Amino acid sequence: FSFSQERLRCMLVLLLLLHTTDSFYVPGVAPINFHRNDPVEIKAVKLTSSRTQLPYEYYSLPFCQPTKITYKAENLGEVLRGDRIVNTPFQVSMNVEKKCEVLCNFPNKPVTLTVEQSKLIAERIREDYYVHLIADNLPVATRLEFYSNREEEEKKKEKDVQFEHGYRLGFMDGNKFYLHNHLSFILYYHREDVEENQEPTYRVVRFEVIPQSIKLEDLKADEKSTCTLPEATGSAPQEIDPSKENQLLFTYSVHWEESDIKWASRWDTYLTMSDVQIHWFSIINSVVVVFFLSGILSMIIIRTLRKDIANYNKEDDIEDTMEESGWKLVHGDVFRPPQYPMILSSLLGSGIQLFCMILIVIFVAMLGMLSPSSRGALMTTACFLFMFMGVFGGFFAGRLYRTLKGHRWKKGAFCTATLYPGVVFGICFVLNCFIWGKHSSGAVPFPTMVALLCMWFGISLPLVYLGYYFGFRKQPYDNPVRTNQIPRQIPEQRWYMNKFVGILMAGILPFGAMFIELFFIFSAIWENQFYYLFGFLFLVFIILVVSCSQISIVMVYFQLCAEDYRWWWRTFLVSGGSAFYVLIYAIFYFVNKLDIVEFIPSLLYFGYTALMVLSFWLLTGTIGFYAAYMFVRKIYAAVKID
Repeated sequence: FSFSQERLRCMLVLLLLLHTTDSFYVPGVAPINFHRNDPVEIKAVKLTSSRTQLPYEYYSLPFCQPTKITYKAENLGEVLRGDRIVNTPFQVSMNVEKKCEVLCNFPNKPVTLTVEQSKLIAERIREDYYVHLIADNLPVATRLEFYSNREEEEKKKEKDVQFEHGYRLGFMDGNKFYLHNHLSFILYYHREDVEENQEPTYRVVRFEVIPQSIKLEDLKADEKSTCTLPEATGSAPQEIDPSKENQLLFTYSVHWEESDIKWASRWDTYLTMSDVQIHWFSIINSVVVVFFLSGILSMIIIRTLRKDIANYNKEDDIEDTMEESGWKLVHGDVFRPPQYPMILSSLLGSGIQLFCMILIVIFVAMLGMLSPSSRGALMTTACFLFMFMGVFGGFFAGRLYRTLKGHRWKKGAFCTATLYPGVVFGICFVLNCFIWGKHSSGAVPFPTMVALLCMWFGISLPLVYLGYYFGFRKQPYDNPVRTNQIPRQIPEQRWYMNKFVGILMAGILPFGAMFIELFFIFSAIWENQFYYLFGFLFLVFIILVVSCSQISIVMVYFQLCAEDYRWWWRTFLVSGGSAFYVLIYAIFYFVNKLDIVEFIPSLLYFGYTALMVLSFWLLTGTIGFYAAYMFVRKIYAAVKID
């Protein structure tokens, strides 16, 4: 079967999966029309903090609860992210204003928080938690306004507006804790065009909140659950004293505004990036650097190779050639199978699996099918794709294992299907136990874990076996020269031919091409930002593939010139050198950007970072290995060997 047909089939399967797994709604397909007075349901997603990295569900804190709590059925991605979408008692109707309303069922009877509950709220405020709500699948945002340019402030008072996801649970002043107990919702609607005699329809296009902390005495509530807000200047905030019981009222107000924003572009405000210039600058920078270096490397390598091949192929200078050093001398050993061929082919199989998965996910996301509005779709798609790409991973691993004179294909297939996923599952399971201990919603529930195991052994494993079977039966890769019976002695190597020096040298170029993008990916993962610049990411991915391939070819050329033919494992390790720099960058990011102090959040950060670095090493190592393998076969096919 051809590769392109298979790729097309995968795309179709992926589209079907997106429709089935994401029942919330597929973006761009199902806008909801409201008439005046129609209820607009407000749901809670979770509480998050970039300081602890532990999400909690909304009702883990003593907020007002509706008479019946119902959780939305989640897809795999949402469960893995820690989203637990649940209904709330907020009563919001389309285009109906509310000045101030008490939330809990008792009109003028305040809510009493026990000492335990007060302690918990105070702790969450200290840990800088944010509350995330959604209305019509739009996340709530807090508007932040600041002056863009201080010097010109007098001339024109233009404010820059940015949005913060969710709203702060409360704030601290000195050693005192204050809770945001009044929420002013500002919802924007877009009036749709309808026939003359029809009732107008509206669509929700933005959801903002202004959280306030107002003392119980200042909120005057009456029997009808309505309340009056104090003047802005004279009100005191609602303090939460963790050492005693606290009394307070939870209240909210609703304000509607008409907006020109169409439904299709309602996510734009959440995704406004102040630093698109940085992206373009970094991309252009990377492209220029990579192509400049590529050009130089290609020229040097091609000129040197031409000279080498011309020299080696001069029939009349055979005596001189024998005395020469260089890569031709190791022709009888260059394709000698390495140690542990089964493990090497298994790791490369997993690398191919990752490569196909990442390529398709980024491409599909670039087409806009995995926008942030379809919550969890990206994770779900990535999981399913990794399982289905097992067939490619198995095929390449099986064929390489056969080329390296391996015989035990069943054991090899099992190794391919379990080595990398087993490490990932092991690390995630250990981290999950710690998250369970903290009662966080970020812990993967037991049924989901069983489902993932079933997917691994029910989908991925059989597909890897299938691919491995066909790969192993296929003709092995055609090596252009025969391998000698007796291995040649390797001369003593210079210091710069050391593996670790190679890793440090080879990692710089690919890492330099992508490190700005890495910053945005890290802030998306660790600071609850939206990441949506998949077009940029696709470009960066292409640049990464090109730079990895080239560096790997250069390194393998130097190694063969030094008459060291043990290039199989070394190329795989050295090509993944940029993963070492990713690790260094992750440590730098942890120290400089994140405010994490406790043990468990630090453990989570470094656990997940280890997984990212491992995956990145497999990915870049595989790209480099296949580039180097093709290069070695090409150059030895070009020289005449007696």
